[in-house]
Amino acid sequence: MISSLAAGLGTICTPSGFMIIILCVAAGIIFGSIPGLSATMAIALFLPVSYSMTPIMGMTMLVSIYIGGVSGGLISAILLKMPGTPSSVATCFDGYPMTQKGEAIKALGIGVFFSFAGTLVSIIALIFIAPNLANLALRFGDYEYFSIAVFSLTMIASLSSDSMIKGLLSGVFGIMLATVGLAPIDAAPRFTFGSTQLSAGLDILPVLIGMFALSEIMTTAETSRKTGKAEVLRITTKGTRGFGFSVKEGVGQIPNAVRSALIGLGIGILPGLGGSTSNLIAYTVAKNQSKHPEKFGTGIIDGVVATETSNNASVGGAMIPLLTLGIPGDMATAMLLGGLMIHGLVPGPLLFKQEPVFVYGIFAAMLIANVVMLFEEFFGLRAFVMMLRTPKHILLPIIFVLCIVGAFGLNSRVFDTFIVIAFGIVGYIFIRLKLPVAPLIMGFILGSTVETYFRRALMTSKGSYVPFFTRPISGLFLAIAMISVILTIYKNVKAMKKKRSEAAV
Repeated sequence: MISSLAAGLGTICTPSGFMIIILCVAAGIIFGSIPGLSATMAIALFLPVSYSMTPIMGMTMLVSIYIGGVSGGLISAILLKMPGTPSSVATCFDGYPMTQKGEAIKALGIGVFFSFAGTLVSIIALIFIAPNLANLALRFGDYEYFSIAVFSLTMIASLSSDSMIKGLLSGVFGIMLATVGLAPIDAAPRFTFGSTQLSAGLDILPVLIGMFALSEIMTTAETSRKTGKAEVLRITTKGTRGFGFSVKEGVGQIPNAVRSALIGLGIGILPGLGGSTSNLIAYTVAKNQSKHPEKFGTGIIDGVVATETSNNASVGGAMIPLLTLGIPGDMATAMLLGGLMIHGLVPGPLLFKQEPVFVYGIFAAMLIANVVMLFEEFFGLRAFVMMLRTPKHILLPIIFVLCIVGAFGLNSRVFDTFIVIAFGIVGYIFIRLKLPVAPLIMGFILGSTVETYFRRALMTSKGSYVPFFTRPISGLFLAIAMISVILTIYKNVKAMKKKRSEAAV
């Protein structure tokens, strides 16, 4: 293993190899930081370029874009409350409030550093224990995926703000949105209203762009109209050193980071879930485990650490089933699978035996790209913050255009731009009614997963519900889901009693 890794490192450590990594990580960061664009789109655009390259250099280019793209989403999420990628949704919850308090540099620094840490943990796991983790993932069938998704849905209650009822309504609305389009298995049209465009369902990116980016633009415009001037965030960089946070703060986040990295790694190796799910789950777990859960959503570093560590840990996690089993974990790794097949390479156990230098060359490229990502984003911290000094009447129209272009570029459909506008209005209504957005996103992401695996499992068991409870892993997650619901109800009842007693006094 060590000799193969050294040989793979030797194939990457060339002037052309370093240049490819530096440029492609930067390209990934740019794509990830612009709402509407994503790492998947960047890989798709650069995929044809790999045709003329050697296999190792082609994959080096693609994994560098992948790593840069996933991490780049934190920039717009923290500075503008607009997640650049689906995996940065939960970063908005505490990252943007920190920016509003003048701690943009600190929020970005924490996000960048723990993005690096999360990716590093996942790459180490990829190098040393990939085959074993892949074998574990093989034990997960339709029953297990359904149970995990149900357990994840129980966390909607924790993502609710002050009102449990509002949170549940938001989550149910998200699940309803996931049913739009052709049904899984039998392809029956649902809520399409005769529209062929809706038959494909609602894509996650246009929904996210509308709910976060466009609604924020509307809210800012309304504030400007009422007050006569746009809100100006006061950002200071004086006295800021390094990544903007102290060693004590960083050390204090180690348990949170380790827990979040394991969540991201575990979810990453399960096909179909990925960073868009892991960052929400890690955020919820961090909130539940915190001694001060009421501070989440007000600008606390714990939330940024949890989300950015977990979504970047999903990078290496998603690569594990791709390289060991040939199963892509998400759309980005599906593109990477295409890159492998372009060069006549078939991922799987034999690839490790027949092309060890190539495989460990990919690992080496990911390690170097991760370090390059850390330095590029570190030296860009103050440049990113300069964005906030741009007058809102100039910045917001530019962001609006980028959102529309990004939505169109996803599937080359004008219909997606209308989806962005429609969900921008929905997001604005949510803000006005003080409804939490996080449960909606969680319900929307997991709704189709729950339904698909539930129906597939019932087909396998010929309509019997017994295997859901008798299969060990499935039964375990359903039991944890039940415990989670009971604890949540208990906490809320206790909190209500406390408020009533305080009010009585």
